[in-house]
Amino acid sequence: MTAAPAPSASSFGARLESVLATSGGLCVGIDPHPWLLDEWGLPTSASGVRELGLRAVEATAGSAGIVKPQVAFFERWGSAGFAALEDVLAAARDAGLLVVGDAKRGDVGSTMDGYAEAWFSPDSPLRVDALTVSPYLGFGSLRGTVDRARRAGAGVFVLAATSNPEARAGQTARVAGADGTSRTLAAGIVDQVRDDDQAAGETRLGSVGVVLGATVDLGSYGVDTASLTGVPVLAPGFGHQGARVSDLVSIYGPAAHNVLVSTSRGVLSAGPDGMASAVRDAAEEVRACLA
Repeated sequence: MTAAPAPSASSFGARLESVLATSGGLCVGIDPHPWLLDEWGLPTSASGVRELGLRAVEATAGSAGIVKPQVAFFERWGSAGFAALEDVLAAARDAGLLVVGDAKRGDVGSTMDGYAEAWFSPDSPLRVDALTVSPYLGFGSLRGTVDRARRAGAGVFVLAATSNPEARAGQTARVAGADGTSRTLAAGIVDQVRDDDQAAGETRLGSVGVVLGATVDLGSYGVDTASLTGVPVLAPGFGHQGARVSDLVSIYGPAAHNVLVSTSRGVLSAGPDGMASAVRDAAEEVRACLA
């Protein structure tokens, strides 16, 4: 990627660094599965996902600093679902939470520009602080999205080594770099993200991060955690998927302090009466592991 606009004091990287320092790295996933709606006594409908999302925001505020709504569970309900998502995003912003929109958008440049306007424009009801994106139509297809995010003080998390096992073959495939050396596709994405943050002058924590699943053997994917010290890492896979928070440092090494420890079912399954306590406990566990 070529050099991007220089960050300001209000860049996503700077704001994320502040949240990590004050609230810790817990990222609460808002994934309103139909079975969770049933357990929470909510209807399987747009109104149900709205109510669960709003309650999750309320339970998170004051204990953790980051939420990650899974867009698909809202999109399932069409325009009513997007209206529900807009209400949840607004509530999260009002609560002072950083919001990562888990939409995994990835397309050719002009189409990605449209997505970027939807998710980063200050006047958009869908605006988020960061968005998950896919680089598998070519990393350069994200150029406009990354630039648009930086201009808005927002960020992106680029899929690199994901926790779903069916992705392994593609993400560990070896490709030739510009210097003629071979590296895995996942490692190449990590390198390009790091280089882009550095080219933008983000010398501490960048506004472009990577998604590295906590259940992935990063070494076998060719990812060197020592190269990630200035790169935000969104880490799904904790809790229900099997990764333990106590292994945070052993998984991510020197990058552990940059990790957003993502859990959804681990706290949502506590139900509407127990979620706030579950979030407090999970946030404290993350902080204790990094103390």
